[in-house]
Amino acid sequence: MNRRKILIVDDELSVRNSLKQWFLEDGFEVETAEDGEAALRKMHAGPYDILVLDLKMPGMDGITLQRRVQEVDKDATIIILTAYASVETAVEALKLGAFDYVTKPVDPDDLSNIVRNALKQKELAEENIRLKEKVSELTLPSPIIGESAKMRHVLELIATVAEADSTVVTRGESGTGKELIARAIHAQSRRRYFPIVAVNCGSIPETLLESELFGHEKGAFTGAQYRRKGRIELAHGGTLFLDEIGDIPPKMQVDLLRVLETKRFARLGGSQEITSDFRLICATNKNLEALVEEGTFREDLYYRINVFSIHVPPLRERRDDILPLAEHFIQKCARAMAKPVRRISPEAREILLSYRWPGNVRELENAIERAIVIGKGPVILPEDLPLHVEREGREEGDLSLAALEKEHIQRVLDQLDGNITQSARALGIDRVTLYNKIQRYGIRR
Repeated sequence: MNRRKILIVDDELSVRNSLKQWFLEDGFEVETAEDGEAALRKMHAGPYDILVLDLKMPGMDGITLQRRVQEVDKDATIIILTAYASVETAVEALKLGAFDYVTKPVDPDDLSNIVRNALKQKELAEENIRLKEKVSELTLPSPIIGESAKMRHVLELIATVAEADSTVVTRGESGTGKELIARAIHAQSRRRYFPIVAVNCGSIPETLLESELFGHEKGAFTGAQYRRKGRIELAHGGTLFLDEIGDIPPKMQVDLLRVLETKRFARLGGSQEITSDFRLICATNKNLEALVEEGTFREDLYYRINVFSIHVPPLRERRDDILPLAEHFIQKCARAMAKPVRRISPEAREILLSYRWPGNVRELENAIERAIVIGKGPVILPEDLPLHVEREGREEGDLSLAALEKEHIQRVLDQLDGNITQSARALGIDRVTLYNKIQRYGIRR
């Protein structure tokens, strides 16, 4: 409590001086004001930990001053001074947010105890805020790097759905960052102070997936030597992330559907029903609609999870993000390896931009990590990149006008998401000419 600041507001000089002396002896910084206007001027000059306000003052009374103070600082801690005849008014002040009140004549010990209790509560509230900020920092997912129009749209969708608590399906090719999107949704949701529990449904054998999700009791099957909580139970209060949900076997689809509808289940080998309040986010690189048509994915489960869908575009469709992502990975990997790599040479940039990145963002990160491992200086050079990345660029020595024209048209089409009209305008040619060149060079769109 040492050096905490207190403001005493009372129209009686003797009361102000007495209270000031008491609190100075207790080690506080103390200032006084003779009326509401003077108190507000001091409030605007700097914050106070405790404000002691008299109810009955000429001009602005204590209730009005309390309201004005809370407009300046909504978290202000206020203690009211009142005569016995004004206790009802003091109770009104409590309803408006005052911490407590003391009747006159003031007992120094009573007031000191109230101030100490108010400061303990204030310190607990401040510590709670610090802990929440720390938890937010620790649980913050990796940043989503995206300057392209498609990724800006994805970020808008994340912000839209995060607070809704709806089930979300993230779709996209392998390596596009679907789990990163799921973690970003969780981090912006009201469940962010609880865990996000991830399960890769495609990597766990069918015989183990049921135990992984629902848990089991001791003796439920051979080798079950102890009780084990499942991922659904561990996700209580938070988010359950099911990666590759299209790979869940038919029997598990039935069980999962029931849990999603009731939020109740039993561990394997157990009869006691357990309740788990969780939000579901799924990811898949498969066409769920096609799986439903084939009969390998339940239609009712599909409609249950497909409430809100986010498509994560492949890296070849968001070429504006390649260099920002590469620079992000340089900072991340160089810091982890304590290497002085800072930038990419112009030639290496051209290779990164011309490559198709079939492995998407994951492949780009691996390429940058390899370049930093084998690189000798502060700049990533073409020879530092993986050989398969280099070969994907324009063939070495092919400096013909046709090769250069094909490469340039391809880059413009990629940057403009294959839009023929915009690409033709950017290239300074008409649409028919651009169509002919696309056909001649076999350019992808």
